[in-house]
Amino acid sequence: IVVEPFPGRCYPDELYTHSGIELSENLLDCDVLLGVKEVPIGQLIPGKAYFFFSHTIKEQAYNRNLLRAILEKNIKLVDYEVLTDEQGKRLIAFGRFAGMVGAHNGILAFGRRTGKFSLKRMKDCLDYADAKMIYQQLSLPPIKVVLTGTGRVGRGADAVLHDMGIRKVSPQEFLEEVFTEAVYTQLDPRHYAARKDGKAFNKNDFYQHPENYKSIFEPFYRVADVMINGIYWDKKAPAFFTKEEMRRDDFNIQVIADVTCDIAPVSSIPSTLRPSTIADPIYGYDPETEAETLPYQHHAIDVMAIDNLPNELPRDASKAFGRQFITYILPELLKEHSPMIERATVAENGKLGRYFQYLEGYVKGEEVRQGI
Repeated sequence: IVVEPFPGRCYPDELYTHSGIELSENLLDCDVLLGVKEVPIGQLIPGKAYFFFSHTIKEQAYNRNLLRAILEKNIKLVDYEVLTDEQGKRLIAFGRFAGMVGAHNGILAFGRRTGKFSLKRMKDCLDYADAKMIYQQLSLPPIKVVLTGTGRVGRGADAVLHDMGIRKVSPQEFLEEVFTEAVYTQLDPRHYAARKDGKAFNKNDFYQHPENYKSIFEPFYRVADVMINGIYWDKKAPAFFTKEEMRRDDFNIQVIADVTCDIAPVSSIPSTLRPSTIADPIYGYDPETEAETLPYQHHAIDVMAIDNLPNELPRDASKAFGRQFITYILPELLKEHSPMIERATVAENGKLGRYFQYLEGYVKGEEVRQGI
């Protein structure tokens, strides 16, 4: 094992040295390179095997050149996002931590926007246990928060909202009742999508044929103050709302924490114009001009779209990632042939992997189908 030195990690280089692990800037002798985020094109080493989140498998236009470079350099790319067991369950995921930080940042942004309360940044907490101590002192006004998604991201966000002392209510109560305290509701697809032909909602059908569904999210955007978006979105699925709807007088949402972070126009949230950063987490979206503006203005909607949210909880996320990798992936690496790794191999020997032939048009530069 060789570790590339880096000054910005939550665990400093000295800890690796003290554990007897070699630090080296030269990785040419390494056969397998493990990262997390996308590797800059200029740093890709030809002929190597890489593991990282490539953000290419949904045909993300901004990473098209990355996949092209991987193919040109005969690199084997294994994408963590599609490392699954035989039932299709993901084995490596930061979703829970993304949801936790995303929910925290959404509430924090609302506090900054309104001036009614303040909240310490998650990145400035030692770990989540430290954040929970802060939540015990938090006093929130009567705000209404709508959380979409019930997977890892949704569960992480749900845990934070609960730990903040925000009361969870049913979707029906959320829409119909007036509250004198902070409340939130958590939606699954049947609450925000319906078949276009009027037939009954079926979750399996929705996941298999999202193009047959339309959004029914309108009642929620008319009453919610904050939206936390934690779904996995298929580009054939409907967006929650349109840019035109965001101009309506009854569009009440003031802060959108878009953990999903698909970039418009191919996105579930049309105001997610770009990713934001941990250093500069919030930007404004002006519904009238459909353009970015400064945050915390009364005429704009505040957008939190950090695409590396777990970095704000680095110690917790690193420990969880390490446990997952050692338990599920490391044994597969030692096998002569691993069906699991084959299923997640996006590219190898200059060609797209067996399960990723659908990306051929994307690599060639053909138009990516936009959401409906």
